[in-house]
Amino acid sequence: MFPRLRAQGPTVLIPLAWLLVGLAHLDVVTDRTVLVFHVVAAVLIASFAALSWDEMETGLLRIWRDILLVGLLLTVGGIVGLLHSPLRVPFLTTTILGWMVVPGVGLYYTGTRVPAGQRMYTAGAVLSVLGAAVYAGALFPAAETALLAGIGLALVGQTVGIVQAVRQSDETPSG
Repeated sequence: MFPRLRAQGPTVLIPLAWLLVGLAHLDVVTDRTVLVFHVVAAVLIASFAALSWDEMETGLLRIWRDILLVGLLLTVGGIVGLLHSPLRVPFLTTTILGWMVVPGVGLYYTGTRVPAGQRMYTAGAVLSVLGAAVYAGALFPAAETALLAGIGLALVGQTVGIVQAVRQSDETPSG
């Protein structure tokens, strides 16, 4: 069961995370809820990386191990921002933009090395990075609708990419 959960869990967690970011922007969820989600995400990312470390040593999975490590730093930065008011805006903004761009780079890299599903990975990468561009462009002055559009683009792009990855892993015989 654990390998299946480890393989398919991100198809739920990634869209859930972006949905929570959107809800936080709309003030539908509290800062405490966002903090708890960050802590849980940090634990899950660290656990997944530790449990998958050897499997992700070489090949295409190596970049995803690196993305997990960068993502863990980004998530911890989000925790710091949520706990220390003076750091809130720069740390949370960096966390959001980082989580848009870094997986986008990984999806693009994957698409250049995996012929099956290349279009899906590339589309996911483009949408994720485009989401970061829209979000960043909407920061000064803050334009809530555009910020949410950026979050939505990242949500769709990364969901497309992870669903493709899970589909491919289900189709690839083990061993």
